[in-house]
Amino acid sequence: MRPLLRYGVPAAAGLATGGYALSQGEDPGTAGLAGVAGGAGAYGGLRLAGKYGPSLAQGSQRLLGRVEDKLSGASYNAKNDRVSDALLGLSGAAGNVAERITPRNISKVLAAGSTPTSAALAGLGGLAAGGGLEAMGVPGFQQSQYVDPESYGSSNSAGARTKATTVSYPSSSYA
Repeated sequence: MRPLLRYGVPAAAGLATGGYALSQGEDPGTAGLAGVAGGAGAYGGLRLAGKYGPSLAQGSQRLLGRVEDKLSGASYNAKNDRVSDALLGLSGAAGNVAERITPRNISKVLAAGSTPTSAALAGLGGLAAGGGLEAMGVPGFQQSQYVDPESYGSSNSAGARTKATTVSYPSSSYA
């Protein structure tokens, strides 16, 4: 496999997965885990396509060869010339398709489907792992929430002396 495909596609998938997690408000640690897992998933999807592409191509060629044989046999047994010609045309089309099915083409189709799917699913696993670490309180895996110190009225803030200390309830129309 070419180095650009072997390393570039998983790296791009990892960056995309991690970047998407960050854009959705995840903390940096969880987004990093999602990115690493997404890259590993994309690499696994490419390996899957390379491993099973040739055997799927052979099976598809055998299947289309059988279909071609059945259609050509049926065309000789047809009682109508138009039906016979149509079946021969279909038989030729099946043969043409069988010639175009190569291990490389099937591997490309498998890679186009399995790489983004496996990257996304692995990225979800990274999000789940980051959520578990966040729940345990591991630093770097916690949502950083900005708290304005004057919003809750500490005793040394300027707004604390002017705020009312009594609780006001909304008026009800049931009285």
